[in-house]
Amino acid sequence: MNKVQILVIEDDVAVGNLITTTLEMENYQFRLAKTAKQGIMNVLSYNPDIMLLDLGLPDMDGLEVIKKVRSWSNIPIIVVSARSEDQDKVQALDLGADDYLTKPFSVDELLARLRVTIRRLNNSQTISVNESVYENGDLTINYAQGCVYENGHEIHLTPIEYKLLCVLAKNTDKVLTHKDTFNKTGYRHH
Repeated sequence: MNKVQILVIEDDVAVGNLITTTLEMENYQFRLAKTAKQGIMNVLSYNPDIMLLDLGLPDMDGLEVIKKVRSWSNIPIIVVSARSEDQDKVQALDLGADDYLTKPFSVDELLARLRVTIRRLNNSQTISVNESVYENGDLTINYAQGCVYENGHEIHLTPIEYKLLCVLAKNTDKVLTHKDTFNKTGYRHH
């Protein structure tokens, strides 16, 4: 059995069945969520390796899902969408999607894109294990949980404080300008 865990967020029953049947035949482990909310909860609780994301979801636009998930996770996101306009593709990729597959798609192309993503994952695995927790003196950041601890006691931060701390931690020993810092958090500075 393939150890890679795949989360499929797709509300269209026929497309969802096509994808999950394909994954099943290739012995991938997967979960299917039919709403953005279910999908986001699955990312938090199931901790999948790859996300296949439809943009046209009933409760939230897939672009919003990318934004939310990217604020705390680097999970590879492959968009599977009927939106074929370049603008939609560019926007999804700029927000943090790793790949974009336009419906209708062939099963072979889906599997090829998954293999490419898995190769990238395998190449960065040693790095990501070391990067899931940051420790410096009394400070510990658990990126997977989105928690910060000082001397073992959890510190409650606002989302912007957490993002800023993560940016600074990931750039330890580097000089960052005010503009660089805010660009890396994803917030627009004026």
